[in-house]
Amino acid sequence: MFRFAPYVLKTLWRHRTRTALTVSGTAVALFVFAFVSAIQEGMDRLANDQAADQSLIVFQANRFCPSTSKLQDGYADRIRKIEGVKDAVPIKVYMNNCRASLDVVVFNGMPPEKLRTFRDLTLLQGDWATFEKQRDAALVGQSVFNRRKLKLGQKFSIGMLTVTVSGVFKSTSPGEDAMIFTHLEFLQRTKGLASVGTCTQVEVALAPGADPKKIAATIDDLYRGGPVPTDTRTRGVFQAKTVGDLVELVGFTQLLGFACVGLVLALVSTTTIMGVQDRINEHAVLQTLGCTSLRIFRLVLAESSLVSLIGGLVGVAAALITLHATQLSLGTEGILISFLPSTRLAITGVVVSAAVGVVAGLIPAWQAGRADIVSALRS
Repeated sequence: MFRFAPYVLKTLWRHRTRTALTVSGTAVALFVFAFVSAIQEGMDRLANDQAADQSLIVFQANRFCPSTSKLQDGYADRIRKIEGVKDAVPIKVYMNNCRASLDVVVFNGMPPEKLRTFRDLTLLQGDWATFEKQRDAALVGQSVFNRRKLKLGQKFSIGMLTVTVSGVFKSTSPGEDAMIFTHLEFLQRTKGLASVGTCTQVEVALAPGADPKKIAATIDDLYRGGPVPTDTRTRGVFQAKTVGDLVELVGFTQLLGFACVGLVLALVSTTTIMGVQDRINEHAVLQTLGCTSLRIFRLVLAESSLVSLIGGLVGVAAALITLHATQLSLGTEGILISFLPSTRLAITGVVVSAAVGVVAGLIPAWQAGRADIVSALRS
């Protein structure tokens, strides 16, 4: 009885150089596709953050970078008295680069007693008591912690800041794993920042059922005459506007991902056609031994699918390992987009590679199954 799987494997092994080149080319293309998909997933997580619509961000009006926004700490006290406001907290933002970059480190300075209320953080190392008592203490997101190869209790410096790692956390909010939280007063009194009594923004937690637009208008009306006019938006709208310039860039990377899929399709299809032409006589012999045209069709289709799938598995696995090891995030104006490996990303990559293998093998398999036995034997 003809054994289907062993024959396919032996056929690929007989032409192992060609098979290896096809697998490696497919792996590289799927690696790029998976990496691009991770960028898009990061954008989607940020855009679909439902918690972002439950709070407001109050900035100085007409600012062009977080470092240019300077509000008085007392703004938070007045905002808390507005009907519909649950709580408000002043936040000082400091970053090593205000422009779009893959190595942005963002510090958020907050009153330590407010941090657990406004952020859903789970400590992986360290404890809250140490953070609250130590003036230069910092809670470091696991992405920054791993990327910078830090240790608990270690002092490290970025720009004008020198902090001590008192804890490592993970967060349920997109991008926060790449942030560092410190004391508000510590950031305000850091030499060179000259920002005692001021903050970058005020974050407002809304009471259930409160109207975000109405409260935002109330806050802006309250400070329209000064001392510093404000621009208040929901956190979701604020994030969307901040990363607006990156949307086109991410859209371009999507085209790059589709181009990689097309490259795999062309590569596997070309290799399969070459394999079919090399084995015209062999397929004719198989047909004389009783193999039907349908079985020949399935043999060729299995070869193209297997080569594409193996290359896809290698490429996607390499992309996931790279994403996990590098913990990359793209940041701009204090908003971070994390590129993280995920089950969805792995499944998408494998499905795409398998589907491309099937599509790439359809025409060569159809040609092989329809070949005339006599003509094929003569060739």
